[in-house]
Amino acid sequence: MTATALTCATSYAQSSQPVRIGIIVDQSGVYSAITGKGSVTAAQMAIEEHGGTVLGRKIELLTFDHQSKADPAAAKAREWYDNGVDAIQDVGGSAAALAVLNIAKEKNKVLVMSGPASDRITGDLCGSTVAHWAYNSYSLATTVGKAAAERIGKNWFFITADYSGGHDIVKATTQALTAAGGKVIGETRHPLNATDFSSAVVQAQSSKADVIGLANFGNDLVNSIKAAREFGINPESKQKLASLLMYINDVHSVGLKTAQGMLLSEAFYWDLNDETRAFSKKYFAKVNAMPNMSQMGAYSSIRHYLKAAEAAGTTDAKAVIAKMRELPINDVFTRNGKLREDGMMVHDMHLFQVKAPTESKYPWDYYKLVSTIPADKAFVPLGESACPLVAKR
Repeated sequence: MTATALTCATSYAQSSQPVRIGIIVDQSGVYSAITGKGSVTAAQMAIEEHGGTVLGRKIELLTFDHQSKADPAAAKAREWYDNGVDAIQDVGGSAAALAVLNIAKEKNKVLVMSGPASDRITGDLCGSTVAHWAYNSYSLATTVGKAAAERIGKNWFFITADYSGGHDIVKATTQALTAAGGKVIGETRHPLNATDFSSAVVQAQSSKADVIGLANFGNDLVNSIKAAREFGINPESKQKLASLLMYINDVHSVGLKTAQGMLLSEAFYWDLNDETRAFSKKYFAKVNAMPNMSQMGAYSSIRHYLKAAEAAGTTDAKAVIAKMRELPINDVFTRNGKLREDGMMVHDMHLFQVKAPTESKYPWDYYKLVSTIPADKAFVPLGESACPLVAKR
């Protein structure tokens, strides 16, 4: 066979293979309710809406349960990339996300994350084929952290998940508090999937802080809120609770009576407008829950990836990421989003307050919109990004 014929045969073989997207999420552990089946369903909906094919090739979705563990997530990412998976999506949990990020950079493969919080994804660890989609620690700090300092109190005590996601949110929120004239007077840390929050709550209570900042997530957040209420830190108390990352699933889990009055930030809420309501009702029919910003981030990022691949005419990682940066992001998740050079997809963020039970008129009617923070205010300015790809330019 001649070299030309061999090249043509290889190209034909590649073009006949499916475009494979892998989604790595916690489907059975501490984050399963806020990513898990919901993120997988959102990914499936994105693929279905695109028609199930791209560039004339079938789209195949692979899933993996990392159980909130970094090593299995990294091992699966390496296996998938080595066996022709074109892109990996979501990767909830910062520890797992950072582990997979290293593999994506090594392999020069597409990785788009909607579940983790760590600012390092688009900071010092940024990669040319890596994107961060739904939110990060900085955006949460500039919305709920700053607002809580202005509305509730200046002196804060943190109950923090003892790993990169929790540490990053505390760091970002501390900077936002300082800018707002507040200060941190104490902190206690707990391991992932902790079973007892009584000691942490007692320490926070004893600190006399105005605000107890909950820098933890998923089941850990739910259990720390319940513990705080059991120890008498209620909506009427002088001390207030503020969650730095609280999803609508968490509110549903603890109930409005327990969560009422808390401030939180999400990039998406199912009941914002007619478009979000229509999509979310279709989603609800599949999973019996309304979607949160991470799950919708997975939907949005996969829709945009597929559009970019079509526009680029290839699944080559560099070409697709370049086209993803070029094209604006307009979908049910956000309007006029933009994927920046540092890998951050910047978009509006919303500050919500959890309704009291008497204010809720129908199922999942949980949020009051307090304010919308525009993209240029919600995320760190590109000129201040710690990403070396930006610095070199």
